[in-house]
Amino acid sequence: MERRMIFQDREEFLATLRDLAREGVPQERIRVETPFHVHEVDEILPTKPAKVKNFALLGAASGTVTGFVFTILTSLSWPLITGGKPIVSLPPFIIIAFALTILFGALSTFFGFLVLARLPSVSGFVPKEEFGNAFVITVEPGETE
Repeated sequence: MERRMIFQDREEFLATLRDLAREGVPQERIRVETPFHVHEVDEILPTKPAKVKNFALLGAASGTVTGFVFTILTSLSWPLITGGKPIVSLPPFIIIAFALTILFGALSTFFGFLVLARLPSVSGFVPKEEFGNAFVITVEPGETE
């Protein structure tokens, strides 16, 4: 069963949060709800690196590869031989590859955000319970409890 502690005083809330961190309670088990942003919580419970950047990198890389493959295969399928120039010439293809890099990177970042935020789901951003102006620490049960 989860343990919920509700505080009206900010300093008492921070002291309890520091005590929980000192006791060795894993950060993944602690959930904090505050009526406004409290910077000290970020120092006590540091955040994990964002995973959205992986979606952006994968999308951008696939956009670059798609841009080059698309243009090279198109020029090989319908060759336009003009003045002895090579059929596959990379400098003009860089423009299309760059545009697809930006497009795929932006789209995959947006869809990655939706996946990681579990959207569109109303239960993802509407809290089950409202606490008003109270500071709340919820400790979820662990393996030993």
